[in-house]
Amino acid sequence: MILIVGAGPTGLVLALWLARRGVACRIIDKAPDAGSTSRALVLHARTLEFYRQLGIADGVVRESLPFAGINLWVRGTRRAHLELGPIGIGLTPYPMVLIFPQDEHERFLVHRLAETGVTVERPVELVSYREHGDVVTAELRHGDGQLETVDASHLVGCDGAHSAVRAGLGVDFPGGTYSHLFYVADVVASGPMVDKELHVAIDNADFVAGFPLAGPGAVRVVGTIAPEAERTGETLSWDDVSAGVLQRMQLVVEQVNWFSTYRVHHRVASSWRRGRVFIAGDAAHIHSPVGGQGMNTGIGDAVNLAWKLADVLQGRDDDALLASYEAERIGFARRLVNTTDRAFAFVTRDGLLAKFVRRVAMPWLAPWLTRFGVSRRFVFRTLSQTAINYRGIGSNRGSAGTIVGGDRLPWVPPRAAGMPDNFVPLASLDWQVHLHGEADAAISAACERAGLPLHRFAWSSAADHAGYQRGAAYLVRPDGYVGVAGWTDEKEER
Repeated sequence: MILIVGAGPTGLVLALWLARRGVACRIIDKAPDAGSTSRALVLHARTLEFYRQLGIADGVVRESLPFAGINLWVRGTRRAHLELGPIGIGLTPYPMVLIFPQDEHERFLVHRLAETGVTVERPVELVSYREHGDVVTAELRHGDGQLETVDASHLVGCDGAHSAVRAGLGVDFPGGTYSHLFYVADVVASGPMVDKELHVAIDNADFVAGFPLAGPGAVRVVGTIAPEAERTGETLSWDDVSAGVLQRMQLVVEQVNWFSTYRVHHRVASSWRRGRVFIAGDAAHIHSPVGGQGMNTGIGDAVNLAWKLADVLQGRDDDALLASYEAERIGFARRLVNTTDRAFAFVTRDGLLAKFVRRVAMPWLAPWLTRFGVSRRFVFRTLSQTAINYRGIGSNRGSAGTIVGGDRLPWVPPRAAGMPDNFVPLASLDWQVHLHGEADAAISAACERAGLPLHRFAWSSAADHAGYQRGAAYLVRPDGYVGVAGWTDEKEER
């Protein structure tokens, strides 16, 4: 049994993936109830691809709100409009950006998890744990004060920025905290910002962003607290926000449903594993909300770890496989923190040069760049996390066409609407071989000997465009990444 601490999206996806693979798990959370505030909002394409493997993507899309544009405001004027729409068309079955508030998202995942027979245990708090031999023994405190001792094969901390599991590991959480105090509020409002698109004021360091929410006039507003209000040290409210920017953006707030303040941190844990204990999601990395990457990154952590734990516990691989979890995920987390740090510094920095870039250069340059297919493709692949790869790490190897071992398996659009695509077989959550074109007898025989399903697809110009080599075999991991590009026979190690 695997014990998961923390029932946010990271922990819930980890539990759901393990349950679908037939691995016993328990998931606990010290909060008496699931979150009732929206917090993270954005869902990107790579997360939806993972959800498709679990059979839940369609339900998520139905309950989400797509938004098609970003608007940049300078001095009370809408200066630029960046058209998104299906910006990633041809790259993924999910070429859009979705809004799915975290409270609704968590409820959705909890229900899907319950369908597998696993329920979130609340309120249950991790008191302590210790590893001995092939067991992690944890002491849990239930809501009535009763203590319980549990033995687990592995313990995974998905318990957020103040992780008790990370503290128990004794690993560092280096980084820092930005000086600005930020607020987040879910409001009902009117004005030009209320059009189901994203609006960002970039003229001053006291910026504000308005995210679309479902419902008439519903907007998530994120911005900075007025410095004079911050200095008082008193409990802050909506009246303390930097109202000047909101007025310049002509946002008329009629009702505040939820308001909170927070500090923005940028940190990555120095280690994500000690023995049989792991951390994932915000317990391992936190950063600015620029790009809506945090929750999606945590879900990526969960998927990466889940299939590896399943393979090891089910005897398909040895414990060495688990070392690749940190190796594959920590590099991306560090790059993400550095990138969002620079972007966040840009939107909050004062000074003449920063103001010139925000007020003049960016409103002109951003729409111009997004007119071109190459730049739109780059922006989408970066934000959607479909560009994440694990090249050169662990057993990922080989190349065929433009695809390298460790790459996300490229999507090939179906030849006609309603026809299956090359992502359909990934629903097995298991190892498999993909081949576009005719398979020679040796490949077919090797797959049979290795007990690997061989999925053959007709050669097409779309496969060529996606980077496949005709007739080459690709060993695909359970998470939809290419383990070996140009796989040849059963002697290839998984």
